[in-house]
Amino acid sequence: MAGNNVSHSKVRTKRRFLPNLQPARVLEGGRLVRVTLCTRCMRTAAKAPR
Repeated sequence: MAGNNVSHSKVRTKRRFLPNLQPARVLEGGRLVRVTLCTRCMRTAAKAPR
């Protein structure tokens, strides 16, 4: 996603919004696998078993 940095003088320069990626271990097929997930996906995965 893209947007603007806006300085105190209101000068706009382009910036990027990047996902918050974190290393995580996930149960996949009965075994733990290391994957890189965004924090929103980690929250959703934590809610899934309920």
